[in-house]
Amino acid sequence: MPGTGRTLDDITGMIVDASYKLHAGLGPRLLESVYEAVLARDLERRGLAVERQKPISFVYDGLHFNEGLRLDLLVESQVIVEIKSVERLAPVHPKQLLTYLRLMNLPVGLLVNFGAPMLKEGVKRIVNRLPSSASPRLRVNQSGIAG
Repeated sequence: MPGTGRTLDDITGMIVDASYKLHAGLGPRLLESVYEAVLARDLERRGLAVERQKPISFVYDGLHFNEGLRLDLLVESQVIVEIKSVERLAPVHPKQLLTYLRLMNLPVGLLVNFGAPMLKEGVKRIVNRLPSSASPRLRVNQSGIAG
């Protein structure tokens, strides 16, 4: 995050705050694309750089994959936000985000399920080889998944 002076905790805190505001304003269970568009705009208004539907290119066993995967949001080139709008997260959802973090070699991502009745139940912080945050505002449902 050259030049911004924002820490990962600052960035993820802003994302969680904007997500709560969005969930309170629109409610649960709309299309993921609606939450993605509104959340991206809100984060940009807060001064964060946001890329939507960012393609991931990677090489595995000599095979090149270009745009085989897409991130919902990449914030400040450091935090992946994976958006869901389902009644209940499946066990594969945090693992999917961890795979994206590993492929991008990034330390932290947020899995945000706007389908949850209360957003507190729908926010998970997933880390890839990063110690858990000491910040109390980010302890909401931190996943035990670590790389």
